[in-house]
Amino acid sequence: MSYIEANFDGLVGPTHNYAGLSVGNVASLNNARNISNPKQAAKQGLQKMKALADMGMVQGVLAPQERPDVYALRRLGFSGSDAEVIQQAAKQAPEILRAVCSASSMWTANAATVSPSADTHDGRLHFTPANLTNKFHRSLEPETTGRILRAMFADERHFAHHQHLPDNDHFGDEGAANHTRLCAQYDKKGLELFVYGRYAFDNQKPAPHVFPARHTFEACQAVTRLHQLDPSHVVFMQQNPAVIDQGVFHNDVIAVGNQNVLFYHQDAFVDSTAKMAEIQQKFGDSPLYLIEVLRDEVSVSAAVKTYLFNTQIITLPDGTMAIIAPTECRDHPEVSAYLASLTGRGTPIRQVCYFDVKQSMQNGGGPACLRLRVAMSAAERQAMNPAVLLTDTLFQRLNQWVDHHYRDQISEADLADPQLLVESRQALDELTQILQLGSVYRFQR
Repeated sequence: MSYIEANFDGLVGPTHNYAGLSVGNVASLNNARNISNPKQAAKQGLQKMKALADMGMVQGVLAPQERPDVYALRRLGFSGSDAEVIQQAAKQAPEILRAVCSASSMWTANAATVSPSADTHDGRLHFTPANLTNKFHRSLEPETTGRILRAMFADERHFAHHQHLPDNDHFGDEGAANHTRLCAQYDKKGLELFVYGRYAFDNQKPAPHVFPARHTFEACQAVTRLHQLDPSHVVFMQQNPAVIDQGVFHNDVIAVGNQNVLFYHQDAFVDSTAKMAEIQQKFGDSPLYLIEVLRDEVSVSAAVKTYLFNTQIITLPDGTMAIIAPTECRDHPEVSAYLASLTGRGTPIRQVCYFDVKQSMQNGGGPACLRLRVAMSAAERQAMNPAVLLTDTLFQRLNQWVDHHYRDQISEADLADPQLLVESRQALDELTQILQLGSVYRFQR
């Protein structure tokens, strides 16, 4: 059966802003309180999606969350009309208002963990939304994410949807940003790598000291059970606590994989040598490329600054691979020199394509953060909602939608404007019709 891997990029939401909410994410903190450009951000994301579609990739769109989240504000004691709730929060707790206005759902690598049907015991494609408990602003996302994913992949004969893990740091789950699938071909049983930052029930094990470890070992175990994965085709790997403390808040800031390629930094993992041996043993006899970037070639700080590993590795229609990198990699001498040499090292990676996603990068997310990967059979692709797959027509319509609904700029003061909620809801109501999602938002119910 023919399989493809689709990338579903998150549409940047109308409230895209720089609030500096993500402790441990250096770029997010460095750009806190800057003026953002929602319209430009959304169009940069759409342009990247269109470019990958033009390269022959199957490219989809994931809808953003409703923001500001007035429902969360009401749970926290603010009352009255929606406008009054927002104005009270702006006066009494501006830090909470900033959090409930976050457009962080644009980074769909955190939306869910996905296991293809080739890997699961019941032969269905499994989705578990990430609970994102470590950050308040992101912990507001999983219920809506689950509804959106169900609207995209509705046929229960092909797709299995799970509730997000318990809302507690013991089961902190950051989704596909800490998950990689290796395989000989997309239709073959794969090896799923689950990466965690700490053990929740054993505080004697290694853990970072400066920044939080957001993903737990126990969460990784739970998702493998939910997705009915074969233990012989799973590897659990711990992030190096020292690199978490240097700003590597997710594994996809220090490692990325695709098919039979794992591209990672020398300092990415605890006990890296033993884990690479386990990966090699479980992967089997098919060719496997473990591309280790030495610290003498690229420092951790350079990798974090440029998001060298927060790139996408994609398999092109001709079978070769390309790296989709932010322009920050091109503009950094050390990183650009490494990437130029990589394409000639005899691995499947033959080219590097650079994209301007500065609005996302300044808020702490590169190309890999912007996409959720879903490997699908032909039957599963036929069964999913086709309206979310990017075409020339949809690309044009979404650009027009952005032009009509999005502001050019948003400052911190703009978040207190009740009209921003009205504009956002109008935009999302129209978007659900464009993408044929139904009533996935609470204001529509």
